[in-house]
Amino acid sequence: MSRDVERRDVLKTVGAAGITVGIAGCSGGEDGTATGTGEGTNSGSGGGVDVVNVIGYPEDGNTLFRDYYSLSDGSEDIIVPDGLRDGELQSNVGNPMDNVVGTAPAAGGPAQESFIGLYEDEYDDSPGVFTAQSYDSAAVGILANVAAGENTGSAVRDQMRNVANPDGMEVTPENFLEGVEAVANGDPVNYQGASSDVNFNETGDPANAAYAIWEFTGDGGTETSEVLSFEGGTPEGAGPAADTMPGGFGRTVSLGILLPETGNLASVGQGMIKAAQIPAIQVNDSDLDLEVDPQIEDTNTDPNTGIQAANSLVNAGVPFVCGTASSGVNVPVSKQAFIPNEVVGCSPSSTALSVSNLEDDDFIFRTAPSDFLQGRVMAQVASEQLDGATAATLYVNNDYGQQLSERFSSVFEEEFGGTVTAQVAYNQNEGSYTSVIQEALGGN
Repeated sequence: MSRDVERRDVLKTVGAAGITVGIAGCSGGEDGTATGTGEGTNSGSGGGVDVVNVIGYPEDGNTLFRDYYSLSDGSEDIIVPDGLRDGELQSNVGNPMDNVVGTAPAAGGPAQESFIGLYEDEYDDSPGVFTAQSYDSAAVGILANVAAGENTGSAVRDQMRNVANPDGMEVTPENFLEGVEAVANGDPVNYQGASSDVNFNETGDPANAAYAIWEFTGDGGTETSEVLSFEGGTPEGAGPAADTMPGGFGRTVSLGILLPETGNLASVGQGMIKAAQIPAIQVNDSDLDLEVDPQIEDTNTDPNTGIQAANSLVNAGVPFVCGTASSGVNVPVSKQAFIPNEVVGCSPSSTALSVSNLEDDDFIFRTAPSDFLQGRVMAQVASEQLDGATAATLYVNNDYGQQLSERFSSVFEEEFGGTVTAQVAYNQNEGSYTSVIQEALGGN
C-alpha cells in the first residue's frame, strides 16, 4: 500500500527521545470476559477507522487475517501485541501483511547477549519471543529454592526478592552457577536477567521493562525496528522477603515448567520450554553438590488442561513453576491450583492486568510486564507513529483480550485525543470472523 514506506520510515524514529512510564502498583479491571462474539462497546460512530488493534493468538489469527484481507484493501493500519508475533502468519494468511505493526515485551535486560549465546550453544537455534523471560523465570526460581534450602512454596516465595532485587553479588546467565553457589552458602545475590534486571515490585511484576516495535518481514519472519525502555516503581522493600537465607548443598531442587507445547501458543511455547530448561541444565552439568529436577507439563493453551497439568505438578510436590504463558490460563491456574496450594507461579508471558490484582498472598510473580504498560505503548504508537485519529479493537474473548482492549482504548482517547469507535470481542476456534471484522471496520 502507498503508506507503507512512510509508516516504516516513521517507525524507525520511535524511542529516540526515550520514555518513562510508571507501572508499579497499577490497577486493572476484574478478570471477567465479554459476553460473546461481536458484542463490544461503542464510543463513537461507525464509518471506517484509521487503526485496528487486533488482540489474539496465531491459530485464530490465521483465519481472522484471511477474512480481513478478503474484506479490506489494507488501507487501515493494524497494530497487534506479542500474542500475534508469529512469522508463519504471513504464509498461512497468504498476504505480506505490510499494514501490520506490533509491540511486544523485549529482551532488553543487562544479560541479553549472554543468554542468546547460551541458547544458541544448547539448541543450535536462535531464541524467540518470551524465551528470555522464560530463562529468567526458571533461573530466579532455582536461586530462590536453593536460598530457601527446601522444596516448599512458602519458603521459595520468601526468597524471590532476596535473590532478584538489590543488593548482593550481581548474577547473570553467564555466571549463574556462581550465583547458585553463593545462595547455597547463604550469601545475597542480585539476579540481572536477559529480559530485564528482574526487580520485582510489590505486586510481583517487573519494576521496569523494554518493549519492541516490530513488523513482519518479506521472508516469512518478524523484525524489531526499535526498542523502548520503560521504568517504573522502586523495588526496594517491595513485598515480603525472608530475613535469613538458609541455603545448603546436597539436595535436589524441584522445578516445574508449565507452558504450551500444543494449542494456540505452541509456536512460541516450545521455544519458551527450551529456554526454561537451560538453568537446570547449567546446574546439572556442573560439579556443584546440587541437582535440579525439571518437570514439564503442557497447558495446551487451555484453562481446563492448564489446571489439570498444574495440579499434577502440585501433587508431585513442586514448589515453584515457570508458567503459565497466556493470562486466560494463568489466572484460573493461579486461583485454583497455585495459590490454594501455596505454590509459587512465575509467568514469563502472562500480561493481563488482573494478574497484578490477584489475592495471591504473594505467590504469583511474572517476568513479563503488565498490559497496563503495553496498552499505553500500543496507544502511543497508534497515535504518534501511525497518525491514527480513530481506532477500533478486535479482541479475543478472554481476560487478556478484554483488559488490553480496554487499556488501549482508554489511553488512546484520554491521553492522545483519539476516538475508539468500537471494541469487538471474538471467540476462539471459529470458522469465520467476517461479521466481527465488519463491525470493527465500521460496517465496511
